Amino acid sequence: MATATQAPPYKSYASLVGIFGAGMTGVAALATVLGRRPERLGALDLAVLAAATFKAARTITDDEVTSFLRDPFVKGEAHAGDEKPVEDGGPRQAIGELVTCSRCIGMWAAAGVVSIHTLAPSTGRLLTWSLAASGANDFLQAGFAALTSKANELEQRTGDG
Repeated sequence: MATATQAPPYKSYASLVGIFGAGMTGVAALATVLGRRPERLGALDLAVLAAATFKAARTITDDEVTSFLRDPFVKGEAHAGDEKPVEDGGPRQAIGELVTCSRCIGMWAAAGVVSIHTLAPSTGRLLTWSLAASGANDFLQAGFAALTSKANELEQRTGDG
């Protein structure tokens, strides 16, 4: 976020929007040249794409293994998520805001996954289902940890009483 004395990096935001638009236009043009049409997607496909986008976005913004991507654009040293973008009023700040916000980078992740689905459907399905399974694993692990913690808490309460 920009400080009170510093304007947000609007030119850099506009550049990022332009890059996104150009990328999508490029994918559409390439798909047309290659004769590829987007697959007809149903409700299950949408759910899998949503899960894959969620996982890709969370991986970029929060995982330690991708901290090298965030490091040039955050205050201090990037490590396991929750970093704050630099506040230089320029491109580093705009990119820092993008790579530290899972909702912001989610649109880029969704565009990437859908683009791969369009240009290379088999690879797109492999990537999408892998990311979706990994996202489901995250939810199952978190749910298991929460249930285990609650069970231990209840056991301690009844054992102490």
